[in-house]
Amino acid sequence: MARTARPAHRRKHHTTSRSTAPKEDIEMASPPQVHGRGHGHVAEVSVETSTGRSTTAHHNLSETLHHMLPTHRVNHKGYKVTKGIQPDGESGRRGIHPFHFFKICWTSTSDASRLVNILWPVVPAALAVRYARPDLHLVVFILNYIAMVPCANLIGFAGQELARKLPKVFGILLETTLGSLVEMILFIVLLTRDEYGVIQAAILGSMLATLLLCLGMCFFVGGLTRDEQEFDEAVSEVGSGLLLTAGLGLIIPSAFATALSLKTSAELTDIVIAEKVLNISRITSVLLIIAYATYVFFQMRTHHSIYDAILEADEQKDEDRHRDLQKDKLTFTECVIALAVSIALVTLIAISLVEQIPTIVEEHNISDAFMGLILVPLVEKAAEHLSAVDEAYDNQMNFALSHVLGATIQTALFNGPLVVIISWGLNKGLDLNFEMFDIVVLILAILVVGNFLRDQKSNYLEGALCVIVYIIIAVAAFFYPNPEEHAVEGEATGAVIEAVRRLV
Repeated sequence: MARTARPAHRRKHHTTSRSTAPKEDIEMASPPQVHGRGHGHVAEVSVETSTGRSTTAHHNLSETLHHMLPTHRVNHKGYKVTKGIQPDGESGRRGIHPFHFFKICWTSTSDASRLVNILWPVVPAALAVRYARPDLHLVVFILNYIAMVPCANLIGFAGQELARKLPKVFGILLETTLGSLVEMILFIVLLTRDEYGVIQAAILGSMLATLLLCLGMCFFVGGLTRDEQEFDEAVSEVGSGLLLTAGLGLIIPSAFATALSLKTSAELTDIVIAEKVLNISRITSVLLIIAYATYVFFQMRTHHSIYDAILEADEQKDEDRHRDLQKDKLTFTECVIALAVSIALVTLIAISLVEQIPTIVEEHNISDAFMGLILVPLVEKAAEHLSAVDEAYDNQMNFALSHVLGATIQTALFNGPLVVIISWGLNKGLDLNFEMFDIVVLILAILVVGNFLRDQKSNYLEGALCVIVYIIIAVAAFFYPNPEEHAVEGEATGAVIEAVRRLV
């Protein structure tokens, strides 16, 4: 069969379509010209063809660059952002650089923290005096008390730098947890010395210092240059509810012990009551930790978008935000090193401090109530207080409240119960049977703060009132006497705990 020829007109049309197509449709004489300034601005894109004609289109610059140029995620300073690191926390460096490390730790903190850094020479002096002249108990106590402040501040600063590298809610939680490390170290050292009364007073005293003194200073400092400051309902209501829950959980063992002690029964001996209170305290501690875990899950998983939005909006209120963003940042490695060094120093200083407490209480007539409620909490929460006050001064009240309420809730629902469980594991008898004076002032403090948080507004008057209430409590604690039979009662308590161990 003869082969059918392809029509000539079809071949001609095909050839023409390939050879006579306009050049401007298949090549460009010059690359695109992009005119614009900065991320997020509208850019004018001009494309000139080989025929001399140009087309102009308006596109978002970030979208244009994404399609035309190879890009990397960069932060406000132009640093390439490491995977997994938030832009605000990118340092632009890797590893550790000693000069930058010390410079950043000294200059990149808040104004209040820089004043605290002046106390660093006291740290070696305190450690030296402790080993050279251990008989000077008061001097050793005062020096180590002062030395604790810059070390705790370094923990707070390193935690803040680390938190910048993480998502907002998780960063706040981590920063609060690291700020509580000093508290946990002091609790554990006190536990090894069987200073149960001081630990119990310090648990409630830490809550009082944060709720009244720190929150009061936040309200006062933030309200000095403003008529009032506002904060979000989600932060204040959840915080107030958790505070009431924590207060209730902490006072139930004490209320139980007080109620049984008023009953006259041959079966309710001191040993039996102590055993029941100890068991209730341990079970309550486990339940409070579960409540704290639920709160963390609520913040970080199911409702994290709400808190992220609140904190993101609050961040825009920071009047010094631009200056803070331009400050140099620690690298991840430097954050870890700063935390390791500061935690080691805090542990050494805490041991020196706690060693002096029995002598100070006995020789200088300082009550356990004043030592636990006032002196110990003031030094253990110094870094947290400075951070919160600085945020309130910058009009970031949601951040400040997150620190204040978060630290208080963590002490009540996690740190305090955890030290009871650690005591249980060490076969010691620490419980949640607090002094009635401590319980009353804590409940009153929660009620006062809850009333001030109710309208989601604050001013310097409310702050001044909170601080005044705290000073009144401090004065009462200073004059709160240790009973003359204090030593005898301590021996009796030890005997009761020993009996409880045998029963359990």
